[in-house]
Amino acid sequence: MMDSVELCAGAGGQALGLELAGFSHRAAVEIDEACQATLRHNRPHWNVQSGIQADVTQFDAAAYKGIDLLAGGLPCPPFSVAGHQLGEKDERNLFPHAIRIIDECKPKAVMIENVRGFLDPVFSDYREFLRHQFSRLGYHVDWRLFNASDFGVSQLRPRVVIVAVRNTLKDRFTWPKRHETPPQDVGSLLRDLMAADGWQGADAWARHAKGIAPTLVGGSKKHGGPDLGPTRARKAWELLGVDGKGVVDCPPSPDFSGMPRLTVRMAARIQGFPDDWHFVGRKTAAYRQVGNAFPPPVAKAVGHSLSLALGAGHADEKWVVNG
Repeated sequence: MMDSVELCAGAGGQALGLELAGFSHRAAVEIDEACQATLRHNRPHWNVQSGIQADVTQFDAAAYKGIDLLAGGLPCPPFSVAGHQLGEKDERNLFPHAIRIIDECKPKAVMIENVRGFLDPVFSDYREFLRHQFSRLGYHVDWRLFNASDFGVSQLRPRVVIVAVRNTLKDRFTWPKRHETPPQDVGSLLRDLMAADGWQGADAWARHAKGIAPTLVGGSKKHGGPDLGPTRARKAWELLGVDGKGVVDCPPSPDFSGMPRLTVRMAARIQGFPDDWHFVGRKTAAYRQVGNAFPPPVAKAVGHSLSLALGAGHADEKWVVNG
């Protein structure tokens, strides 16, 4: 396997996808304690950083010099509409620290995910600034907007993936192609979970829920509770027969009537997590981890392309979204 370091690892969506693409994580850097607990629970062998090393602004990457991949999901608010798109003026912008870390550990490749707002015209100058920074360090950088549904995830979740490779490898990297088979509709995907407590209406609900899900929104500690997003998103959930005003602890009871709400496990499956991935914490904290995650199947697809570029050979293709 090839080795990697993960910044802002969250609940492990990107890290899991990269693991399935053939990468072994030498360090997972995450400041949120609930996410740290989730990472340690699911992967006790991962080196989940704590203390000052868990803070990207303080992380010293010199010990990882020459790693194959530096990956991360840098905070989205600086480039999102909800975060007022302050870009480099936002104190939550961690790109400068990421550039410092790249210079410290000099990986063969870099993979960073962010919101689609990163590609908005207002940030064109900043994108060129980042391109210059990568070039100065000896990397060829490119970015691509992907939708999670292109890789088997039953969700409309657009995300920008930034990939940089050493100049000597730039001709070996190609972006992954979208899957030819469309993702499952929400009804087919969640029918068994909706029926887990004997709900008699599960089959009828599944027949109605024929589309794929809108983007799950996790919110932050300061803003956003355990609901499925803003008003427009809740209306889209309603068309699928789902009450998007919150999540619940248990699936519908046998005699439940009305529109069901999702459980954390249902939301995690919509994100592309396998069912054995456990999210530590109470409902709100657990759902926030799910809603803010990078879908593992998308990370796996990009990671597979990176592994080929770095010479790792073919990654394991046996894993599927709900495997």
